[in-house]
Amino acid sequence: MNQVDLLEKAPVFQLKGSMLALTILELSANELDRLDMQLAEKVEQAPQFFQDAPIILALDKCTASTQPLDLVRLLSLCRKHGLHTLALRTEHPEHLAAAQRLDLPVIPPNGARERPLAIAASNEVVAEPSFTPARIITQPVRSGQQIYAKNTDLIVMTAVSAGAELLADGNIHVYGPLRGRALAGINGNFQARIFCQYMAAEMLSIAGQYKVAEVLRRDPLWGKASQTYLNKEQLEISAL
Repeated sequence: MNQVDLLEKAPVFQLKGSMLALTILELSANELDRLDMQLAEKVEQAPQFFQDAPIILALDKCTASTQPLDLVRLLSLCRKHGLHTLALRTEHPEHLAAAQRLDLPVIPPNGARERPLAIAASNEVVAEPSFTPARIITQPVRSGQQIYAKNTDLIVMTAVSAGAELLADGNIHVYGPLRGRALAGINGNFQARIFCQYMAAEMLSIAGQYKVAEVLRRDPLWGKASQTYLNKEQLEISAL
């Protein structure tokens, strides 16, 4: 086999799994004029959050209306305010037919737990909530476990396995290997940080900004002690 044949057989793509943190815009009523006004208010509060933001447009909880949903106008409103719709979440036959005409992907409702996003202006410091003692975990965090520290910091004294998830409104400290997901400042605290003794995470996220393992593995601090923080809305990692 010559070199040309070898080049033709060499793979030019790979299929990979990933856990991405996507924003879901959940429409509760078929009132597009009100949606236009309310999105404009949100964009004014936090323009950086909405700039070229990919979203899942969820229609499965939209209340029934005598008027059919104008999906073309709805998508146009999203684009007007900087939102790019990647897919619809619905199982309604009319929505499915409209999505097919527009060649728009559809995902079914899955019952996964979701948290409302508290969007703060990008140039404001989010006020700290009233003092709450840090939540301290002394046992290993196993795959499939989710631990949330509401209005406080989360401190994990042992290892966090792949497939586990740490959530905190404040900072996250991990004094063992961090192999799962860590999401700090989830209610919009841009000052939150993630500290760990051994960074091998599936995902690190602060106030909605995130990096996944495929990116983290290329960081010089992979497998080392590090802190993760936001610098002008960019997620940065530095040595401890």
